[in-house]
Amino acid sequence: MRKLLYLLFSLASIAALVTYALWTADRPAGHYLSDLRINLAVDQGIPADQGNLLGIQPELFPTDYQSPERLHRKLAAYLQAARDQGFVNEKTIVVLPEHIGTWLMISGEKDELYQAGTLKEAMNWLAVSNPLAFIRALLAAEGDKRLDDAYLRMKAQGMAHEYQALFGGLAKEFGVTLVAGSIVLPEPSVSEGELRIGPGALYNSSLVFGRDGRPLGQPQRQQHPVFDQHEVLGSERSDTPHVIDTPAGRLGVLIGSDSWYPVYYRQLNEQGAQLIAVPAFVLGRDTWNEPWSGYKGLSTPSEVSLKPGEVSEGQAWHRLTLTSQLPISQAKGGVSVFLRGQFWDNGSAGQSFISHGGQHFPDGEARGARLLNLWL
Repeated sequence: MRKLLYLLFSLASIAALVTYALWTADRPAGHYLSDLRINLAVDQGIPADQGNLLGIQPELFPTDYQSPERLHRKLAAYLQAARDQGFVNEKTIVVLPEHIGTWLMISGEKDELYQAGTLKEAMNWLAVSNPLAFIRALLAAEGDKRLDDAYLRMKAQGMAHEYQALFGGLAKEFGVTLVAGSIVLPEPSVSEGELRIGPGALYNSSLVFGRDGRPLGQPQRQQHPVFDQHEVLGSERSDTPHVIDTPAGRLGVLIGSDSWYPVYYRQLNEQGAQLIAVPAFVLGRDTWNEPWSGYKGLSTPSEVSLKPGEVSEGQAWHRLTLTSQLPISQAKGGVSVFLRGQFWDNGSAGQSFISHGGQHFPDGEARGARLLNLWL
């Protein structure tokens, strides 16, 4: 009798494991209608043969990331709308927002993940649907927030490939230089024209793709992750911002709150940067109008007199982002582009703006996809 019970239990366990394995392998793609509309928010300057900076503030949701094809369809629609309005040419530099590549971590997942009510629930589905990858990532995770580290690390190889294929493909398809927002990857680097990952810490990094779709230089790693990310992300505070030659001029990239530090503008000046792209992201639906909380646990630069609570988050971004503000920045123009949308219970804030001649030209709308153009 005992042997029979043991046999039945073993068969039931095997059946359960087989069922679970089949469930994890099933990735049905549900029908989804995406809003492909985008409105022109800012058009500054006069068209000439110098090129232009074109910021694209998308409005994205988890289902946009169900496959790279879906995300391509949406971003290509935005770029096509810009082309139809005359904003795309061989000297155009397109700038996308911070973390637009990071959410590739949820690409190709099960419907239950996209239908989750909270980010925590969605991440639970991510782990349950990819048990072996999650366990390997958890064993390699670093720091105090090992779960968060594992979620970001578990699909890193595929994310790096999809990031290059998607954004490099868009750059080649539309014949533009493209600042591909940012993506969180472990020790990212470019080798033999391919974005690769390493075994070390996670970095929030941005890569620029040329008109041929190939990477230009090495990934720019964020040097000052904000307070709610610095326990998970590494920082490169000894790293000088890269400057890249583009058809429209020498371009520097400052990710998110790196744009708050005057020292980086001086370093870009020394390298002759003429243009600055700031991919950015602000968490929380109403954060933009709430009191600014300061440098979020990091030391305030000596040149900055702004105190926490003195202005709103949005006003702080306008005060601290110094693109094209002499004498600290000698760049002739810049654009700050924010990721907008809703990721489960996490909303987003941030209103993109153009910087030119020491002035900011903001998008005054809080919702919807937006185009911001600066003729150079």
